Amino acid sequence: DKGYHGYDDTGNHVITPYKGRNKPESQKDANRNHARLRGPGERAHAHLKTWRILRKLRCCPRRAGRLAKAIHVLQNYELAG
Repeated sequence: DKGYHGYDDTGNHVITPYKGRNKPESQKDANRNHARLRGPGERAHAHLKTWRILRKLRCCPRRAGRLAKAIHVLQNYELAG
C-alpha cells in the first residue's frame, strides 16, 4: 500500500503506488494497475484469515502452505457438492 516502502524479506525492492495529490495521469494509471494486481491477493489473504485453524498455527511456512491448499480443495469440494 502507499504507506509501505522498502524491501521484502528476501531483499528485493517492493513496488508501491505513487503518493501525493495532483498526480499526472500516467501515475494515476500506474496506481490503478497496481491496485488491480494487488486486489486478488488482498482478497485471498482476507479469506485465509477466516479459517480458524490457521489463526493459531505454529509450524513451518511450507507445512502451513500445504495445509492451506488442502483446506482450499476441501472447501471447493464442499461448495460443489
